[in-house]
Amino acid sequence: MKKLRVAIAVKTTITLLLAVMSLPLLAQKNKFERSKDVGLLFGTSYYIGEVNPYKHFGTRLKSGGGISFRNNFNRRWTLKSSVLYHVVESWDSDSEDPWIRNRNLSFRNQVIEGSVQGELNFFNYQLGNSKFPFSPYLFAGLGYYRMRPMAQYRGTWYELQPLGTEGQGTEFGEEKYKTTMLSVPFGAGLKTNLFAIFGLSIEWGVRKTWTDYFDDISGKYVDPGLLADLNGELAAILSDRSIQKEIPNTAGNNNGGLQRGDSGRKDFFFFSMVSLNIRLDRKATTCWEHE
Repeated sequence: MKKLRVAIAVKTTITLLLAVMSLPLLAQKNKFERSKDVGLLFGTSYYIGEVNPYKHFGTRLKSGGGISFRNNFNRRWTLKSSVLYHVVESWDSDSEDPWIRNRNLSFRNQVIEGSVQGELNFFNYQLGNSKFPFSPYLFAGLGYYRMRPMAQYRGTWYELQPLGTEGQGTEFGEEKYKTTMLSVPFGAGLKTNLFAIFGLSIEWGVRKTWTDYFDDISGKYVDPGLLADLNGELAAILSDRSIQKEIPNTAGNNNGGLQRGDSGRKDFFFFSMVSLNIRLDRKATTCWEHE
């Protein structure tokens, strides 16, 4: 079922992108509608997962940015490619949930994403043309991202995936999770012209993922003594930082075998961006009257 959902999502996105990419043939009948622009992006990002289960913009917001290139086939359809870099950070100690606060985990994730997206403008829009100055829009596409979840210990940030904090890479856990994966970006925004060849766009976008390890939290605690023997003492320390242990077990006062995360719920991450867009293929003095 999981593979089926992934296949359906990817197939739908590819179909949309192919439809957008076929638009140049249709747009040739009116060459004046076509244009290209480059965007300089700045904004912030957050995630929904074990540390922040429900609250949008509920993590410790960090700044990030990137660059985009748009091929505007006509005034409604655009194919955009972009590269973004962001840092997502979230702490259990910020939660209002007592169980989450007691778990006392935290992470910082450095994310680099490249994506191709199709955009649909609600209204006719053209950067640099005062006759078509703004439009809301929707977008969807395919992305490929690299993540690097880390945790802080004694003032130093350590990369978590190599440590296997839930026993990954041993006979007692799963294989170590991948740090480069596909995603499906989708969302909405607003484009508007500023002056001459400059425009502005504001967008909010979701990234659908198929991992529950964006925050390095998914399954159960592993007995710290066993984890230290198999993956090292640092893995055991960063695996369980709870303030009070839930249930003392026969091996001592630790959480081995108890719930650490929710493996049935995949993580999402989000970008909220402002972009300064610069038209490439026409000068500001170009006359639009004949269009």
